[in-house]
Amino acid sequence: MSISIASGLLVIIVAFLAGVEGILDEFQFHQPLIACTLIGLVTGHLPECIVLGGTLQMIALGWANIGAAVAPDAALASVASAIILVLGGQGQKGVASAIAVAIPLAVAGLFLTMIVRTLAVPLVHAMDNAAEKGDMKAVELWHAVGIGLQGLRIASPAAALLFIPAASVRSALESMPEWLSDGMGIGGGMVVAVGYALVINMMATKEVWPFFILGFVISVIKELTLIGLGAIGLALALIYITLSKMGSSNDGGGDPLGDILNDY
Repeated sequence: MSISIASGLLVIIVAFLAGVEGILDEFQFHQPLIACTLIGLVTGHLPECIVLGGTLQMIALGWANIGAAVAPDAALASVASAIILVLGGQGQKGVASAIAVAIPLAVAGLFLTMIVRTLAVPLVHAMDNAAEKGDMKAVELWHAVGIGLQGLRIASPAAALLFIPAASVRSALESMPEWLSDGMGIGGGMVVAVGYALVINMMATKEVWPFFILGFVISVIKELTLIGLGAIGLALALIYITLSKMGSSNDGGGDPLGDILNDY
């Protein structure tokens, strides 16, 4: 399915914001769930793009920049795979194929990140010179240029994908062998588990584990919806915060729940 000119412009704007937010981290437009959802909204393919974004979000949970090691580009993977999903016109059936394309794109996005960061080096020197002269407007201008380059890092590939005929994208996805699409789907599922395990490993404490076990058990109850699970999680969080505050006001200090029980 082809994308209209108006929708294409909106897609490029979303892609630009995703690239900018990859640095600013203020409105989280670069997160897969948000980026894919916005592209689905502006192109009229909201349901399948939400499914794609949610799946990619689980994969990207464990992606993080650690020291000089740069994580795969979740923003580029989200935007590009969402565009491919829309152009493919396969609906939710094409989510698996889009995910299969997203992972290589996320790794390829590191090359664009390297280019933009290299271009940012002379911008820093220009800002240093402007700061020595006391020209704060020039400093702000170079800041805006640097942020704009980050937006173009995602917007440019997105615009290039929009020029690919929808029929070509559809035929390419349909010609993908079943063993490849199934294998990438299985691999994507494994990456989701690894990403989630990494997050749990960073958050794992003796205070958190009981909540994780409780949530894991409750989640298998089929009668509970996601709204119900969210309400239970919110209630548990509020109970924990309340008990923590009550316990910290006691002299015992170390074990808030134990202090409260001892008072009884």
